[in-house]
Amino acid sequence: MLKVYLSGEIHTDWRERIVEGSKELDVAFNSPVTDHAASDDCGVAILGAEPDKFWHDHKGAKLNAIRTRKGIEDADVVVVRFGEQYKQWNAAFDAGYAAALGKALIVLHGKSHQHALKEVDAAALAVAEEPEQVVQILRYVLDGVLPE
Repeated sequence: MLKVYLSGEIHTDWRERIVEGSKELDVAFNSPVTDHAASDDCGVAILGAEPDKFWHDHKGAKLNAIRTRKGIEDADVVVVRFGEQYKQWNAAFDAGYAAALGKALIVLHGKSHQHALKEVDAAALAVAEEPEQVVQILRYVLDGVLPE
């Protein structure tokens, strides 16, 4: 079984498209918490309120880092998606962490981010523009089958 961690933007259906397209493959997926409010507020929900927004975010970021590090460390392949709408500094961090660990890294983004992500792309083993291309990569890796 191939273990794949799906990191990055949470505002589109890219994860669902990859999971759906990979149903017949021997793949197990993991990802960060994609409920934005839950992810932002996990630290204060578990460890107590913070009057300062910096410390509120700090607590959440640290708890999320536990999940993210474990997911990336356990993965065979890490897919990092950079969306069009927001600057995803956390996604860039995840890509760098995966690369530092020697993980097989697939970066997923549109043409508009080619220049901004050139160093991230250089660390990746594949750069895709569509989630369906990620599915095709996984199929090829597992079964040696090219798209029809």
